[in-house]
Amino acid sequence: MRKGAAISLAFILAIAFTVSCRKKVAQVPPPPAVVEQPAVAAVDEGAKVVRPVLSEEEIYAGKTLDEINREAPLAMIHFDYDKYDIREDAKPVLRANSAWLQKFRTAKVLVEGHCDDRGTEDYNLALGEKRAKSTQDYLVSLGVDPGRIRIISYGKSQPLDPAANEFSWARNRRAQFLLIEK
Repeated sequence: MRKGAAISLAFILAIAFTVSCRKKVAQVPPPPAVVEQPAVAAVDEGAKVVRPVLSEEEIYAGKTLDEINREAPLAMIHFDYDKYDIREDAKPVLRANSAWLQKFRTAKVLVEGHCDDRGTEDYNLALGEKRAKSTQDYLVSLGVDPGRIRIISYGKSQPLDPAANEFSWARNRRAQFLLIEK
């Protein structure tokens, strides 16, 4: 009887041990729902520094006039020889410039009128002023406040390209923009 009790006890212990050693299946909770959030910060992995993502307006506000002018957010336009009317290829450029000026409503700009080196100084100063004025008028027609635009003529005194050929002259007949106030 002792032998039977010992076998029964061993059998019960073996079953208990087998049951207790069985791998338990872990209950994994479902993953949390993914909620898309706008980017709030950029992380520099090397230094583990968290920097806030700035809006375009905040970036603009943090720059100096020189920095903005170096970036040239306002593109120049060109004119035909001895003309000051806005060319068709300049209209999309001026629409883009107008959109930029309307986005940054405190910005004030100087429109510079330039000419090639043919003609007298007086003639080119007058032509450069007409080019700057027609550029200003076109921007105003697109909704830019005229009080935000000043004009000046440099005539032939500030060429982009000093060479004396058709290509250089075409580059020098222009209106270009300088941000003068943020």
